[in-house]
Amino acid sequence: MSIRPQKTKFQIFIVDNLKTISNWSINPWRRYSAILIVFFIGYFFGSSLGMISAVYNLMDPVAALISVIIIEILIKLRRVILGDKKKKFFLFIADFLRIGLLYGFFTESLKLL
Repeated sequence: MSIRPQKTKFQIFIVDNLKTISNWSINPWRRYSAILIVFFIGYFFGSSLGMISAVYNLMDPVAALISVIIIEILIKLRRVILGDKKKKFFLFIADFLRIGLLYGFFTESLKLL
């Protein structure tokens, strides 16, 4: 028999906020607007990282490492979220953030041609 540790205020606060966000996103318009905003945030960070690494030629390997680490973390997060059907909204958020990052990298690479 294992003893479960008690929940802290911080843990309760985080879990309650995730439940609140899940309940808030039941409305399809809210869900689509949040997903679109996350996509544009990912696009902004992808294009910003591409512009910064293009200006400083010495930062190309660092920018590539940062981008690969971010995308790998999002892929690992997707695998964790995929097991729980109740967190489908967060799965969409992780996917569209990754797609926005890749789209930002792609458009920046086309600018550099």
